[in-house]
Amino acid sequence: MFLSIKNFLITKPSFFRRVKVVPLILMSAFLYLIGGCATTSDPPPPPKPAGYPKPYKVMGKWYQPLRDAKGFRQRGIASWYGKDFHGKKTANGEIYNMYAISAAHKTLPLGTYVRVHNLENNRELEVRINDRGPFVRGRIIDLSYAAAQEIGIVGPGTARVEVVALGTPVTTDGGSGRSYVAGDYFSGSFTFQVGAFVNRENAERQKRELDKKYKNAHITVFDRGDQIFYRVRVGKFTSLDEAVRHELTLIEDGYTNVILVAE
Repeated sequence: MFLSIKNFLITKPSFFRRVKVVPLILMSAFLYLIGGCATTSDPPPPPKPAGYPKPYKVMGKWYQPLRDAKGFRQRGIASWYGKDFHGKKTANGEIYNMYAISAAHKTLPLGTYVRVHNLENNRELEVRINDRGPFVRGRIIDLSYAAAQEIGIVGPGTARVEVVALGTPVTTDGGSGRSYVAGDYFSGSFTFQVGAFVNRENAERQKRELDKKYKNAHITVFDRGDQIFYRVRVGKFTSLDEAVRHELTLIEDGYTNVILVAE
Protein backbone atom coordinates (compact mmCIF):
# COMPACT_ATOMS: atom_id res chain seq x y z
CA MET A 1 0.00 0.00 0.00
CA PHE A 2 1.39 3.40 -0.96
CA LEU A 3 0.84 6.87 0.44
CA SER A 4 1.37 9.66 -2.09
CA ILE A 5 2.49 13.03 -0.74
CA LYS A 6 3.05 15.20 -3.79
CA ASN A 7 5.97 13.47 -5.59
CA PHE A 8 7.21 11.50 -2.58
CA LEU A 9 5.93 7.94 -2.12
CA ILE A 10 6.78 5.88 0.92
CA THR A 11 5.79 2.32 1.85
CA LYS A 12 5.28 2.77 5.55
CA PRO A 13 1.86 1.54 6.81
CA SER A 14 2.53 2.72 10.35
CA PHE A 15 3.06 6.22 8.97
CA PHE A 16 -0.69 6.43 8.30
CA ARG A 17 -1.40 6.02 11.98
CA ARG A 18 1.06 8.73 12.94
CA VAL A 19 -0.49 11.18 10.50
CA LYS A 20 -4.06 10.52 11.62
CA VAL A 21 -3.62 10.24 15.35
CA VAL A 22 -1.13 12.95 16.21
CA PRO A 23 -1.50 15.99 13.92
CA LEU A 24 -0.26 18.19 16.78
CA ILE A 25 3.03 16.31 16.84
CA LEU A 26 3.43 16.82 13.11
CA MET A 27 2.90 20.53 13.49
CA SER A 28 5.33 20.56 16.37
CA ALA A 29 7.93 18.78 14.25
CA PHE A 30 7.87 21.74 11.90
CA LEU A 31 8.43 24.04 14.81
CA TYR A 32 11.46 21.94 15.77
CA LEU A 33 13.23 23.25 12.65
CA ILE A 34 12.38 26.90 13.06
CA GLY A 35 12.11 27.09 16.84
CA GLY A 36 14.83 27.54 19.43
CA CYS A 37 16.57 24.51 20.92
CA ALA A 38 16.23 24.06 24.67
CA THR A 39 17.16 21.54 27.32
CA THR A 40 14.57 19.22 28.80
CA SER A 41 14.64 21.23 32.01
CA ASP A 42 13.95 24.56 30.31
CA PRO A 43 10.82 26.39 31.47
CA PRO A 44 8.16 27.36 28.92
CA PRO A 45 8.97 30.39 26.74
CA PRO A 46 7.88 33.70 28.29
CA PRO A 47 4.44 34.96 27.24
CA LYS A 48 4.34 36.67 23.84
CA PRO A 49 2.24 39.69 22.86
CA ALA A 50 -1.28 39.11 21.60
CA GLY A 51 -1.36 37.57 18.14
CA TYR A 52 1.41 35.01 18.66
CA PRO A 53 0.46 31.30 18.57
CA LYS A 54 0.82 29.37 21.81
CA PRO A 55 4.18 27.60 22.36
CA TYR A 56 4.37 23.82 21.94
CA LYS A 57 6.31 21.22 23.92
CA VAL A 58 7.86 18.30 22.00
CA MET A 59 9.98 15.57 23.62
CA GLY A 60 10.50 17.80 26.66
CA LYS A 61 11.51 20.89 24.68
CA TRP A 62 9.55 24.12 24.16
CA TYR A 63 9.23 25.85 20.79
CA GLN A 64 7.64 29.21 20.01
CA PRO A 65 5.86 29.49 16.63
CA LEU A 66 6.48 32.55 14.51
CA ARG A 67 3.73 35.11 14.09
CA ASP A 68 4.73 36.04 10.53
CA ALA A 69 4.53 33.16 8.02
CA LYS A 70 7.35 34.77 6.03
CA GLY A 71 9.67 34.96 9.02
CA PHE A 72 12.43 32.44 9.62
CA ARG A 73 14.20 32.06 12.96
CA GLN A 74 16.41 29.23 14.20
CA ARG A 75 18.47 28.52 17.27
CA GLY A 76 21.22 25.95 17.19
CA ILE A 77 24.93 25.40 16.66
CA ALA A 78 27.03 27.46 14.24
CA SER A 79 30.39 26.33 12.91
CA TRP A 80 32.88 27.73 10.39
CA TYR A 81 34.90 26.50 7.43
CA GLY A 82 38.24 27.73 6.14
CA LYS A 83 41.39 26.63 4.31
CA ASP A 84 40.12 23.30 2.99
CA PHE A 85 37.44 25.15 1.01
CA HIS A 86 39.24 28.41 0.26
CA GLY A 87 39.28 29.05 -3.48
CA LYS A 88 36.73 26.30 -4.16
CA LYS A 89 33.31 26.72 -5.76
CA THR A 90 30.28 27.46 -3.58
CA ALA A 91 26.73 26.29 -4.25
CA ASN A 92 25.80 29.50 -6.11
CA GLY A 93 28.88 29.31 -8.34
CA GLU A 94 30.97 31.90 -6.51
CA ILE A 95 34.49 31.14 -5.33
CA TYR A 96 34.68 30.74 -1.59
CA ASN A 97 36.86 33.34 0.10
CA MET A 98 37.47 32.53 3.75
CA TYR A 99 38.53 36.14 4.35
CA ALA A 100 35.20 37.56 3.13
CA ILE A 101 31.91 37.62 5.05
CA SER A 102 29.65 34.80 3.84
CA ALA A 103 27.81 31.73 5.11
CA ALA A 104 26.29 28.38 4.17
CA HIS A 105 22.76 27.28 5.07
CA LYS A 106 20.83 24.12 4.22
CA THR A 107 17.45 25.48 3.16
CA LEU A 108 17.34 29.29 2.92
CA PRO A 109 17.39 30.66 -0.64
CA LEU A 110 20.88 31.50 -1.86
CA GLY A 111 21.40 35.26 -1.71
CA THR A 112 19.35 35.66 1.47
CA TYR A 113 20.86 37.86 4.17
CA VAL A 114 20.59 36.66 7.76
CA ARG A 115 21.44 38.09 11.14
CA VAL A 116 23.56 35.72 13.23
CA HIS A 117 23.55 36.39 16.97
CA ASN A 118 26.13 34.58 19.09
CA LEU A 119 24.15 33.75 22.21
CA GLU A 120 27.31 33.04 24.19
CA ASN A 121 28.95 36.47 23.85
CA ASN A 122 26.08 38.63 22.50
CA ARG A 123 27.96 39.56 19.30
CA GLU A 124 26.12 39.58 15.98
CA LEU A 125 26.56 40.29 12.28
CA GLU A 126 24.63 40.32 9.02
CA VAL A 127 25.82 37.85 6.39
CA ARG A 128 24.77 36.63 2.94
CA ILE A 129 24.07 32.96 2.22
CA ASN A 130 26.03 31.83 -0.85
CA ASP A 131 26.62 28.15 -0.08
CA ARG A 132 24.91 24.98 1.15
CA GLY A 133 25.76 23.34 4.46
CA PRO A 134 26.75 22.52 7.07
CA PHE A 135 26.26 18.85 6.19
CA VAL A 136 26.29 17.81 9.83
CA ARG A 137 23.15 17.12 11.85
CA GLY A 138 22.61 19.54 14.70
CA ARG A 139 24.42 22.47 13.07
CA ILE A 140 22.33 25.18 11.46
CA ILE A 141 24.84 27.50 9.75
CA ASP A 142 28.45 27.42 8.53
CA LEU A 143 30.23 30.78 8.64
CA SER A 144 33.26 31.85 6.66
CA TYR A 145 36.45 32.31 8.67
CA ALA A 146 36.05 36.10 8.58
CA ALA A 147 32.41 35.95 9.69
CA ALA A 148 33.19 33.50 12.47
CA GLN A 149 36.07 35.70 13.64
CA GLU A 150 33.80 38.73 13.81
CA ILE A 151 31.41 37.10 16.27
CA GLY A 152 33.98 35.07 18.21
CA ILE A 153 33.52 31.53 16.94
CA VAL A 154 36.97 30.84 15.44
CA GLY A 155 38.59 29.93 18.78
CA PRO A 156 36.01 27.50 20.18
CA GLY A 157 35.06 26.28 16.68
CA THR A 158 31.33 26.27 17.36
CA ALA A 159 28.83 28.36 19.30
CA ARG A 160 25.15 28.47 20.08
CA VAL A 161 23.51 31.11 17.87
CA GLU A 162 20.22 32.50 16.68
CA VAL A 163 19.74 32.94 12.93
CA VAL A 164 17.07 35.32 11.65
CA ALA A 165 16.35 35.66 7.93
CA LEU A 166 16.33 39.32 6.83
CA GLY A 167 15.67 38.93 3.11
CA THR A 168 17.32 40.34 0.00
CA PRO A 169 18.74 43.88 0.03
CA VAL A 170 17.07 46.77 -1.78
CA THR A 171 18.35 50.23 -2.59
CA THR A 172 16.94 52.95 -0.37
CA ASP A 173 16.62 56.67 -1.15
CA GLY A 174 19.78 58.46 -0.14
CA GLY A 175 21.72 55.22 0.17
CA SER A 176 21.84 55.40 3.97
CA GLY A 177 21.71 52.02 5.65
CA ARG A 178 20.45 48.77 4.20
CA SER A 179 16.88 47.54 3.97
CA TYR A 180 15.59 44.12 2.99
CA VAL A 181 12.62 42.55 1.26
CA ALA A 182 11.51 39.37 3.02
CA GLY A 183 11.04 36.22 0.99
CA ASP A 184 9.16 32.96 1.33
CA TYR A 185 11.50 30.65 3.23
CA PHE A 186 9.08 27.74 3.61
CA SER A 187 8.32 26.96 -0.05
CA GLY A 188 10.72 25.64 -2.65
CA SER A 189 12.33 22.36 -3.67
CA PHE A 190 13.40 20.36 -0.63
CA THR A 191 14.94 16.91 -0.35
CA PHE A 192 17.00 14.78 2.03
CA GLN A 193 20.68 14.10 1.67
CA VAL A 194 21.44 10.62 2.97
CA GLY A 195 25.08 10.33 1.94
CA ALA A 196 27.92 11.91 -0.04
CA PHE A 197 30.70 10.00 -1.80
CA VAL A 198 33.74 10.65 -3.94
CA ASN A 199 33.26 7.17 -5.45
CA ARG A 200 30.32 7.00 -7.88
CA GLU A 201 29.89 3.25 -7.35
CA ASN A 202 29.35 3.70 -3.61
CA ALA A 203 26.74 6.38 -4.30
CA GLU A 204 24.92 4.11 -6.77
CA ARG A 205 24.93 1.31 -4.20
CA GLN A 206 23.22 3.49 -1.60
CA LYS A 207 20.73 4.76 -4.16
CA ARG A 208 19.75 1.18 -5.05
CA GLU A 209 19.20 0.46 -1.36
CA LEU A 210 16.92 3.49 -1.01
CA ASP A 211 15.03 2.50 -4.16
CA LYS A 212 13.82 -0.64 -2.39
CA LYS A 213 11.63 1.38 -0.05
CA TYR A 214 11.38 4.99 -1.25
CA LYS A 215 10.62 6.83 -4.44
CA ASN A 216 12.66 9.69 -5.91
CA ALA A 217 16.06 8.46 -4.73
CA HIS A 218 18.59 10.30 -6.87
CA ILE A 219 22.22 11.35 -7.15
CA THR A 220 23.37 14.92 -7.61
CA VAL A 221 26.90 15.66 -8.78
CA PHE A 222 28.77 18.56 -7.23
CA ASP A 223 32.08 19.71 -8.69
CA ARG A 224 33.89 21.68 -5.99
CA GLY A 225 36.72 22.55 -8.33
CA ASP A 226 39.27 20.18 -6.84
CA GLN A 227 37.02 17.16 -6.35
CA ILE A 228 33.68 15.77 -7.50
CA PHE A 229 31.12 14.62 -4.93
CA TYR A 230 28.18 12.29 -5.56
CA ARG A 231 25.40 13.23 -3.18
CA VAL A 232 22.69 10.63 -2.59
CA ARG A 233 19.30 12.19 -1.95
CA VAL A 234 15.71 11.04 -1.61
CA GLY A 235 12.31 12.74 -1.67
CA LYS A 236 10.84 15.79 -3.38
CA PHE A 237 8.85 18.34 -1.42
CA THR A 238 7.54 21.80 -2.15
CA SER A 239 7.05 22.88 1.47
CA LEU A 240 9.42 22.82 4.40
CA ASP A 241 6.89 21.58 6.96
CA GLU A 242 5.95 18.62 4.77
CA ALA A 243 9.61 17.67 4.43
CA VAL A 244 10.18 17.89 8.19
CA ARG A 245 7.34 15.45 8.81
CA HIS A 246 9.02 12.87 6.60
CA GLU A 247 12.41 13.55 8.15
CA LEU A 248 11.16 11.98 11.36
CA THR A 249 10.10 8.87 9.44
CA LEU A 250 13.53 8.50 7.81
CA ILE A 251 15.24 8.83 11.18
CA GLU A 252 12.97 6.15 12.62
CA ASP A 253 13.89 3.93 9.68
CA GLY A 254 17.54 4.13 10.67
CA TYR A 255 18.82 7.04 8.55
CA THR A 256 19.98 8.99 11.57
CA ASN A 257 22.37 11.23 9.63
CA VAL A 258 19.81 12.40 7.09
CA ILE A 259 20.01 16.12 6.32
CA LEU A 260 17.19 18.28 4.96
CA VAL A 261 18.43 20.54 2.17
CA ALA A 262 17.08 22.76 -0.59
CA GLU A 263 17.96 21.93 -4.20
